[in-house]
Amino acid sequence: MQVTAVSQEKDRPEQRASDASAKRSLAQAFQTFTAAADSLARFYGQLQAEVLRLRLDLDRTNQDLAASLEENAQMRRYLARILEGLPCGVLVVDRRGVLRMMNPEARRLLQTAASDPASLSSALELAPEALRQSIEESRSGSERTERELTVETVDGPRTIGLSCAVLGDGDGSASQSVFLLRDVTEEKRQAAEREIARRKESLAEMATLLAHEIRNPLGSLELFAGLLADAAGTQPDLRRWTDHIQAGLRSLSATVNNVLQFHSQPAPQLTAVNLGRLMRESVEFLRPLARQAGLRIELQNSLGELEIPADAHRLQQVFFNLSLNAFRAMPAGGVLKTRLRWADLEDLNDVRIEFEDTGRGIAPEHREKMFEAGFTTHAGNPGLGLAVCRTVIEQHRGSILVSSEPGKGTIFSLILPRLASRAGETE
Repeated sequence: MQVTAVSQEKDRPEQRASDASAKRSLAQAFQTFTAAADSLARFYGQLQAEVLRLRLDLDRTNQDLAASLEENAQMRRYLARILEGLPCGVLVVDRRGVLRMMNPEARRLLQTAASDPASLSSALELAPEALRQSIEESRSGSERTERELTVETVDGPRTIGLSCAVLGDGDGSASQSVFLLRDVTEEKRQAAEREIARRKESLAEMATLLAHEIRNPLGSLELFAGLLADAAGTQPDLRRWTDHIQAGLRSLSATVNNVLQFHSQPAPQLTAVNLGRLMRESVEFLRPLARQAGLRIELQNSLGELEIPADAHRLQQVFFNLSLNAFRAMPAGGVLKTRLRWADLEDLNDVRIEFEDTGRGIAPEHREKMFEAGFTTHAGNPGLGLAVCRTVIEQHRGSILVSSEPGKGTIFSLILPRLASRAGETE
């Protein structure tokens, strides 16, 4: 028993040393674990901070991307509105000749409702030959020039101007072709009208020049014809020939004066004119033309020697034009009656001058156009007489009225103011 106790006493220091070593190892392990835990906690905090930063960066990136997408969408909508609102048609064709896009104006010009890709190809098949040929040229890379094509519409044929722009890939090859279509029908019409106006102006200048050159010797011929008529007054045969000469000269004189007055038309010089005397002189001037055509001309004056504000030369030209028109409308034996009277017996402010013939009358379809320059029913007549009449009467602040019945004759009535203030003498 004593031996065992001694032995146990010997084992205790060793046990205590072992326990102390184990405690130290455990303390060191715990210290290591604590350091590792601190390190993991620190790294976890750094990881959380990095994740937060990345999340914020991702949120900013997503916001920027969303803003960019919205901006792109707005830009696409904006460009689409521009494309739809363009006054010219736009077609986009790829390198294979497939129609990719067509704006509303192009659909209108080409008279097609195609808008979706499934119907675009059929729209191109129905397009005019000139358009398809231009598309083929753009694909082959041959020289392209602006051209015109005609499209039939419900309003009639329209002329379309066609031009092309090729979009490259960057390597020199064509990727897409953009075709611009523009309705040039009105532009061509206006150009044609300008050309016609230019030609008319040139012809008017030439006609005016010729009329001036003709009028000078014409006055001398008129004088000599009058002298011949006076000398042949007692010889009926010679008088007939002088009537022909005077009729031709006076008809030519009226035509020359119409040309000059129509193309120059300066403001009239209104003075006090004895209307009765002016009418008598006009009738005497016209008698050779009436005799030549086998017609009679009569004058009825209920105004006496009344004076009105007028340009005597221009007013007399109106009398000549209306009388010549009447002569052309009447067969042999006809009578032209000219009358001077008041337009209204109650106020006596206007005078009325009438030219009544017994001719064939004016066809209803001609009445709206009869006062237009160039309109005539007689071959070889320039058609300026009635246009000059209307212009001169309007310059006198008057009016011209027409009453006609086919087969029974026509009455032209001139209404002119009696007083200078009503005629616009000071204008």
